Amino acid sequence: MADWGAVIMAVVLFVLLTPGLLFQLPGRNRIVEFGGFQTSGVCILVHSLVFFGLISIFLLAVGVHVYVGS
Repeated sequence: MADWGAVIMAVVLFVLLTPGLLFQLPGRNRIVEFGGFQTSGVCILVHSLVFFGLISIFLLAVGVHVYVGS
């Protein structure tokens, strides 16, 4: 059986944490902007650190597993 938990969590977090798609942290005019579709180098760095923290928590601490196959 294949464990797809890491792949599914990584894809979901990547889509949700894409800078400028749902929110942008830090924003250009405010600390948090929603739906701006703009990004900067600092924003990419912050979102990648948040991604790393969340994927570490979900995979190591919580232990998300999705088994597919026979």
